[in-house]
Amino acid sequence: MTMKIVFATNNAHKLSEVQAVLGPSFELVTPRMCGVAEDIPEDQPTLEGNALQKARYVRSRTGLDCFADDTGLEVEALGGAPGVHSARYATDGHDFAANNRFLLANLAGKTNRRARFRTVVALLVGDEEHLFEGVVEGRILDHECGTEGFGYDPLFVPDGYDRTFAEMSAEEKNAVSHRGRAVRKLASYLHQREIVPKSESVETEK
Repeated sequence: MTMKIVFATNNAHKLSEVQAVLGPSFELVTPRMCGVAEDIPEDQPTLEGNALQKARYVRSRTGLDCFADDTGLEVEALGGAPGVHSARYATDGHDFAANNRFLLANLAGKTNRRARFRTVVALLVGDEEHLFEGVVEGRILDHECGTEGFGYDPLFVPDGYDRTFAEMSAEEKNAVSHRGRAVRKLASYLHQREIVPKSESVETEK
């Protein structure tokens, strides 16, 4: 049986990535499909706080079980920045190109290029709240490589590889990525608990 659950994001890249990791056992429903068209707030100081805030926001407006994620790139030489501010590192908007330019400028002349991606998924089911974390270690290049993916993918090379996330296929990236690891933990939990989210019966717009 397919589980239908709300994923509290309006990011098309993220939606397709998570759906690919979850596979056909799950059908993702977006906030817009449930009538939540406005931007979802994410102004907390931690990834955990943002993930919970987004999930709680959508839950409060739909009454449906849901999950949300937040991801940060944590660079050693920058004291863990951009971290929770990764999506709005250079500007107030989600400008991937500007963020990458700003990151490279801030790393100019630094020999330590170690970094990690970290994703936290917050799940709200019934009266329960659960957090799942995925981490991938790697390094930042001094120039962009690749055209796939999104965000900092053209700059990040995961440990054990000689290619950036942006040079990998979606399947290759999902197998090792931070988000893939967190989402697989989410899927495993839902299957083990045999939870069928409330959104199984949600009416969605075509």
